[in-house]
Amino acid sequence: MASRARTADAALLLQLLDEAYEKKTWHGPNLMQSLRGISARAAAWRPRPGRHNIWELTIHAAYWKYAARRRLLREPRGSFAVEGSNWFTMPKAVTEKAWRDCRQLLDDEHRKLVAAVADPRHSRAVQKQRGMILGVAFHDVYHAGQIRLLRRLQESR
Repeated sequence: MASRARTADAALLLQLLDEAYEKKTWHGPNLMQSLRGISARAAAWRPRPGRHNIWELTIHAAYWKYAARRRLLREPRGSFAVEGSNWFTMPKAVTEKAWRDCRQLLDDEHRKLVAAVADPRHSRAVQKQRGMILGVAFHDVYHAGQIRLLRRLQESR
């Protein structure tokens, strides 16, 4: 693929990543809009035992941004900020600070992924991993919808 086409494709991928995460969208709330205004207590609420909550969905989304960046850059496993993979146990202390830290982890991982995709040194890897990068954007929108549903369920209790 010519350099100009790779640059245009990377720009589209970056636009989709940012719209799914935080930029204005046509489809409704993105991931950050879905998380806005949620307290630690609300983030920890479960609709039923054994079901995921907003807190876990947030760490899960952060993890897959990390995993995509790691795959894109061919980095070794094992450096994610929280021990485990895919689904994580919530911290024992449900505090506003721990919840802020969780949201900050999500934001940090988003920024790192976007920087990797935007870096022209990685343009060939971005092309090879295009589907995965698109998947991260779709993943954010999917979980944004789940979070909105969990919020509505809480409101109806």
